[in-house]
Amino acid sequence: MEPVTVITGRAVPLLQPNIDTDQIVPHRFLKRVERSGFGEVLFHDWAHLPDGSPDPAFPLNRPEHRGAAVLLAGPNFGSGSSREHAAWAIQDHGFRAVLAPSFADIFRSNSHKIGLLPVVLGAGEVARLADLVAADPATEITIDLPAQRVTAPGFDAPFEIDPFVKHSLVEGIDDIDRTLVHEDAITAFERARPDYRPTLN
Repeated sequence: MEPVTVITGRAVPLLQPNIDTDQIVPHRFLKRVERSGFGEVLFHDWAHLPDGSPDPAFPLNRPEHRGAAVLLAGPNFGSGSSREHAAWAIQDHGFRAVLAPSFADIFRSNSHKIGLLPVVLGAGEVARLADLVAADPATEITIDLPAQRVTAPGFDAPFEIDPFVKHSLVEGIDDIDRTLVHEDAITAFERARPDYRPTLN
């Protein structure tokens, strides 16, 4: 996992409340076995017209928002099923952080595991950032994880994050890395086990 320290980029506002994982990635697209490729179906049913063509009015399809690194979302973002694909799709599309008043717990956990940064801000703070972007889509937002602050022109707000999660993201440590720290001890344990017992080899 790549370390997450300071993220700076343009933003896309999508402030509807209760955006669930089936809206983020409709279930019919959950056929891939690899983690990549889900960015192209992110918010698919919202992003396309009934004839299948892209909806030019959908925020992610608007040219001024292409290449944005930050998604501004409404409360209870990522609710619904526990599918990891929702976080994968957001990251695969190019987003590095999601700012919202609240997140579904499993979505937040899935995001942490892949280095996608979910940041909780007050509803009024997210709305202020959305207003800045509406006034000037070129506005850049900076999320400084070590300092735990979100800044933009005329905007500065702190945010909270679990210290263990913060350390893992800043150091780029995922669950596998955390296990491999103990590789020598695991190897020694397995070598000492009697032959008739199962091993990890």
